[in-house]
Amino acid sequence: MNSISANLNIMIKAGEKASKILIRDFGEIENLQVSKKGPTDFVTNSDLKTEKIIIEELKKAKPHYSIISEENGIENNKDKNNTWIIDPIDGTVNFLHGVPHFAISIALKSNNEIISGLIFDPIKNEMFYAEKNNGAYFNNQRIRVSKKNELNNCLFVTGGKIEKEPDLPFRKSGCAALDMAYVASGRYDGYFQNNLKLWDIAAGIVLIKEAGGVLNDIDLSTHENIKIIASSPNINAKLLEKLNKF
Repeated sequence: MNSISANLNIMIKAGEKASKILIRDFGEIENLQVSKKGPTDFVTNSDLKTEKIIIEELKKAKPHYSIISEENGIENNKDKNNTWIIDPIDGTVNFLHGVPHFAISIALKSNNEIISGLIFDPIKNEMFYAEKNNGAYFNNQRIRVSKKNELNNCLFVTGGKIEKEPDLPFRKSGCAALDMAYVASGRYDGYFQNNLKLWDIAAGIVLIKEAGGVLNDIDLSTHENIKIIASSPNINAKLLEKLNKF
């Protein structure tokens, strides 16, 4: 196993502890009490319980770090240079419908840069993580982005509404965090989407970078309406050309 920092170790332990609730609740999906949060976005008891456990675990280790989370919003603490960014269930709609494609996402932003990221799919027991200058990993194995050179041989992934579909082979999965993890591991060749929230993509940013991928510039002071285009360097110029009106 590669050497990881104390902060990443904290993130992994928090994700593993919180995942037990998701696994249990996913098996009893019909009993969840659901309240509507937006047109395609729901908040569940699992969301709130999972986030509570993650925050408790992170605060135990780093009580002064600030927090940005999907359900609780922004919590500015003494240390404003270090911020945990948490999405307790990315892919909530999948979760609610019994589709086993969702993930816990935790990232650490330090001095306006994402330096650590964890994306954990508890149902498949797949853990993706990365740290700045230390590589990207899937279940302790080093991962890298796809090496394909031709767009026609690629498979891309996106989400949300698309006004004009690009001339590309693509899928929609309903989980931005896993979309980015899959790009980092070479399962998908690229990812593009508009109107994202920071907690959707924070962990994926460092994963893709550390796996050798490239992304557009992202303003980390913005928490919503974020646009992202990510891929391997081999096809990035061709992808950007196809997405010039995206």
